[in-house]
Amino acid sequence: MSERRNPVSMPNMPTRRQMIAGVGVVLGGLAVGSSVRGQTQQKMAETQSSGLAGLLTYLHQEIPIQASPQRIYEVLLDSKQFAQFTGLAAEIDARAGGAFSMFGGLIVGRNVELVSGQRIVQAWRPTSWEPGVYSIVKFELKAHGSGAIVVLDHTGFPEGDFSHLDPGWYERYWEPLKKFLA
Repeated sequence: MSERRNPVSMPNMPTRRQMIAGVGVVLGGLAVGSSVRGQTQQKMAETQSSGLAGLLTYLHQEIPIQASPQRIYEVLLDSKQFAQFTGLAAEIDARAGGAFSMFGGLIVGRNVELVSGQRIVQAWRPTSWEPGVYSIVKFELKAHGSGAIVVLDHTGFPEGDFSHLDPGWYERYWEPLKKFLA
C-alpha cells in the first residue's frame, strides 16, 4: 500500500483545526482585554481628549470665501489687516523665512513657502506648546466662481490638540475673515 505524503509539509506546522482553535483563544483574549482597556481608557479620559480626535495630529478644512485668492493671501500676510480682522495685534514679515507673531503673541512662527495668491506654508506654534515644538500650516488658495476656496492642512501638532484647534480655525480665522472681506 502506498503512503500519502504531502511533499510541502513542514515540520511543526499546525493543522487547520489547531489554527482555528488558536484564533478562538485569541478572540476570547481580545474580548477580555478590551473590557480591561475600556476601564483604563475611561480613567485616562479624565485627563486627555477622548476618542479618535485625541489621537489626531492633523486637520483638513476647505472654506469658501467671497474674495479672490490674491486678496485672501494679502490679508493673511499683512500685519495691519490681520490685526483688523482678528482684533488682536499681529507682526508679520511677509517674506519666505520671515517671522510672525499673531493674536497678540499667542501664535508665532515663520513663513516657510510663499507663492503669491496661491499658497502660504508656515511653521506655526502656540506659545503654550513646549519650546521647539512646531506644526506645519498650509493654506492653498484656489479660485472658485466669484470667490475662492481656502484649503487648510494643519499637520504635526501634538496629540490631544485637535479638539480645540479644529474649531479654533473657524472661530479665530474663517468667521472673522469672511466678515472682514464681505
